[in-house]
Amino acid sequence: MNDGTSLPQKAVLDGQRTHWDTNFSQKPEMFGGAPSASAVKAAELFKKEGKNNLLELGGGQGRDTFFFAREGFKVTVLDYSQSAVEALRSKTEASGLADRITALRHDVREPLPFDADIFDACYSHMLFCMALTTAELERLSDEVRRVLKPGGLNVYTVRHTGDAHYGTGIHRGEDMYEVGGFIVHFFSKEKVRQLARGCEVVSIEEFEEGGLPRKLFRVTIRKKTGEPV
Repeated sequence: MNDGTSLPQKAVLDGQRTHWDTNFSQKPEMFGGAPSASAVKAAELFKKEGKNNLLELGGGQGRDTFFFAREGFKVTVLDYSQSAVEALRSKTEASGLADRITALRHDVREPLPFDADIFDACYSHMLFCMALTTAELERLSDEVRRVLKPGGLNVYTVRHTGDAHYGTGIHRGEDMYEVGGFIVHFFSKEKVRQLARGCEVVSIEEFEEGGLPRKLFRVTIRKKTGEPV
């Protein structure tokens, strides 16, 4: 197993956008229509705390996006795949949920296109464990903290270093490995805490999903009240 210290290969990481675009175009229901179990749990938490205005990162084909909207949340969803965003917009119009869903194409390696302190919560399912370097993840985490209201929640899921695929396939720098054409950045609990600067780590829960099975963390982070952005 590699020690995870090799430098990432930028051109290879950048190529993931084309890979995802191709997969989304060729497989309109790549992940199915049912919401992820993590979205269901996140919705329960958001309702309990009265968090209504959500930012979703990496919404893909919208299985969690539409679940949140049907549950009464207002959702602004970002994805860097143009084909995914176009499909999301089309589905939104057909579903009658246009007043609850706003879909935008955006690369999360760039600053988020929003003012500070406007979202009640942020949600993402395996976005943080995509082909993003640690430095890019740090910047993204800071941006999420910036756009959340004080006391706002960031709930995200990531595959962790106990996963069967960790250390297999092609090493792409740091703790990233390419398996089956997809690059995954595997997380340790230390990395979760490293990225949570300026916030309170509420919980790091372990769970399993899908084949293998994939082993993940479900992370809940709260922006501290009175914390400067």
